[in-house]
Parts: sequence; structure tokens; C-alpha cells
Amino acid sequence: MPITKQNIDLTFLLEQLIEETYPMLQEKKLKCEYNKSQNIGFYGDGDKLARAFSNLLKNAINYSYENTTIYIDIKEENNKINIVFKNEGDKIPEYKLEKIFEKFYRGDESRTSKSGGAGLGLAITREIIELHGGKIFAKNKDKFIEFHIELDKLQ
Repeated sequence: MPITKQNIDLTFLLEQLIEETYPMLQEKKLKCEYNKSQNIGFYGDGDKLARAFSNLLKNAINYSYENTTIYIDIKEENNKINIVFKNEGDKIPEYKLEKIFEKFYRGDESRTSKSGGAGLGLAITREIIELHGGKIFAKNKDKFIEFHIELDKLQ
């Protein structure tokens, strides 16, 4: 997958994506809380990163319990950008946490008709993050499912 890099404002990019998903959030009676401390710039492909972040946000919407809040945090420390998407929903079994990033893998077969996905979103997301020299992983923490992205500003 070719990427075209330029200077982008990741903070603003995420704000735009959240605004675009407002109707989906409302439909499922969800809130989205975006925690940012400053504008964070990054040299990357804005379109591809928007697609990756959109996939994560739509997954959070699809798999969140109604009347809960999705949290998105972005911060920069020591030339590393950390982004976390966190939602309250059914836990992902530990043995599936790495598999969910494989092509055509669906973590919960019972949700196929509900979410309509083909199992490509997280695989594409991981590919985009890795093309930018980053890492992505998922984990269960307390009552939340978290997706962590780490991007290196020096890439």
C-alpha cells in the first residue's frame, strides 16, 4: 500500500473524525470524550491515518454497550505519539487479542450481521500503522477494551 507523507495535525484529524461519526454515536446513544493536551503534528499520510482511526472509532461504536462513553486519548512524550481508543463492551478473549488484526478474522461471529464487517478493518488499520513505523495492540483493562497506537515522530 503506497503512502504519501506530509505534515499533518493528528489532533485536528481525530477531531474531524469524531464530528463525522456524531450521527452514529447518537443512534447508539453513545458519547465520545476526546482528551488532548496540545496540537500534535506528525509526518505521515493523512488519508491513510484517517482511515485507520476511522476503523477504530467505528469498531468502538459497533461494539460498545448503549449509553456508554468512548474515550480517545492522544499525547506526545519523548518523540512518541500515543493514541488510545477505549470503549465499554464485551471483552475480547485473551487468545483473540492478536488474531483480531488478521485479515478476515472476526472476533465475534455472532455479530456478523449486526456490524456487517468482513473482518478487514483491523488488518488494514494495522498495515497503515506499521507503514508509518508504528505499533498497534489491543487489551482488556477493567471494564474496557483498549486499542493502543504508538507512532514514532522520528520515523
